[in-house]
Amino acid sequence: MQPNDKSANSASARHRVSRSVDVAAGFTLIELMVVTVVIAILAAIAVPSYKDYVLRGRISDGQSSLAAFATTLQQYYQDNRTFVNACGTTGLGALPASSSYFSYSCSNLGATTFTATATGRGSTLGFAFTVDQDGNRQTTAVPTGWTTSTTCWVRNSSGSCN
Repeated sequence: MQPNDKSANSASARHRVSRSVDVAAGFTLIELMVVTVVIAILAAIAVPSYKDYVLRGRISDGQSSLAAFATTLQQYYQDNRTFVNACGTTGLGALPASSSYFSYSCSNLGATTFTATATGRGSTLGFAFTVDQDGNRQTTAVPTGWTTSTTCWVRNSSGSCN
């Protein structure tokens, strides 16, 4: 072999290697479009599921505050033997602080009766939950697509209870 032939062959080999590296580096437009479609499909599934998850958490917070409020009203009754004037702004029987998701009220205050209500606001607008002196829970209002219940506080759109 002659030295000139060897250097010519190695230069040709380097040229072929560099061209194959150039071809392999990067993505085709089709590959990028496939990845974009996959991400869009995952987002279309994940975002509504996440929003539903967050809403159920906010509903749960409102329901737990309402249950705690009903307990304080029962304690008020134990101390005073009446629910009259039980809902106030201070002391035992004070309404829970309104949050950005629920406001609380009470009605039907009598010697032996009360009805406490949590009404949705903001992202929970359309929901209303009640509890009475006997612990009877009702879902009195829900947004479109949800199911109410006269026997419990619903936790999801199917109307299933705690």
